[in-house]
Amino acid sequence: MTDPSLRSWVAAANDAACDFPIQNLPYGVFSVGGQAPRCGVAIGDMILDLGDCEARGLLDAQGAFGRPALNDFIEQGRGTWDDIRAKMTALLAEDGDRSLPLVPMADATLHLPIRVSEFTDFYASKNHAFNVGVLFRGPDNALPPQWTHMPIGYNGRASSVVVSGTPIHRPMGQAKGDNGPVWTASRRLDLELELGAIVGANSQMGQRISVADAEDMIFGYVLLNDWSARDIQAWEYQPLGPFQAKALGTTISPWIVTQAALEPFRSAGAERDNPLLPYLQEDRPGFYDLTLGWTMNGTRMAQTNYNVMYYSSAQQLAHHAVSGCPMRVGDLLGTGTISGPTLDQTGALLEMTQGGKSPVRVGGAERTFIEDGDEVALYGYAQGNGYRIGFGPCIGKILPAQE
Repeated sequence: MTDPSLRSWVAAANDAACDFPIQNLPYGVFSVGGQAPRCGVAIGDMILDLGDCEARGLLDAQGAFGRPALNDFIEQGRGTWDDIRAKMTALLAEDGDRSLPLVPMADATLHLPIRVSEFTDFYASKNHAFNVGVLFRGPDNALPPQWTHMPIGYNGRASSVVVSGTPIHRPMGQAKGDNGPVWTASRRLDLELELGAIVGANSQMGQRISVADAEDMIFGYVLLNDWSARDIQAWEYQPLGPFQAKALGTTISPWIVTQAALEPFRSAGAERDNPLLPYLQEDRPGFYDLTLGWTMNGTRMAQTNYNVMYYSSAQQLAHHAVSGCPMRVGDLLGTGTISGPTLDQTGALLEMTQGGKSPVRVGGAERTFIEDGDEVALYGYAQGNGYRIGFGPCIGKILPAQE
């Protein structure tokens, strides 16, 4: 675990409001000018060029840092993760090597940090599940009977996971009309404030994974916005769940914050309604004290905390593999919408506007759902004593439908 009193020779990293102090060191992929993308680590307002570090013999990741995704490094396992983190911390500390290859973040283009093997999205916030259930089924039947016993999820599209800053087109699709389906651009486009876990180890087909093993398999976390077309979703989701309503795009932040950086912020989650089956029980808290929120067109809309969630990412991963489903390095597991108990803590407009019945103010305008030209930004950080572990931006702007 990194010493909270450490300071870096990179001046910007010592600002208490900086997302990327030496205690963080999140991984990403970047390029400058016409050069090929390669791996880097954020420190202050700079990026440490890991490919160049490896070429100089300062770090050894078996050549993985010169590649345009982190998968080959991640696959080397926790021993390598810990060793590289310790060496980077020493290099960037106040008495470290001031000749390191640093690139100004402002000059870099950030890319998708991993090759996303598979994407699975869960439904792990009791507040969100209850609020949405009330809208569709009323308070007496808001939560399905199995919800408090196991993580609920669906398999999404890895092909439409994109990095922050990538514009998203409003989707076309079928929605319910007065006399059957209508072909339309979605009129109820929404965001979902989520955290995404990056799986860092493979499992074999037929192999179950304990929660403790699942915890050890998680490399790190990103912010995740699973864009949702609520009108398309309402028409299609019975009986097999979301499909095209969730395939339009999933935006993730470019920096992967590691488990090691978040370790000091471990936290218990929501209070349990009933005991879980043994395979889902945790020996230690699987959540983090993370402030999470979102803005629209620069207006802060809601803020909550990750520790309101009912199921941790390790529990989700263990349940995902309980049938023997093989997991892969680069699998992305979304938490589902993270919502607190009040409307100003909700992670989706569907909840905040009560299904579109109660508009909200965004700057000087009213919104029920997202309009063309709107920009949604997620933010997240863990607050330490004099430093913060931040995720950086997770931004997407909505473009008109391609009719």
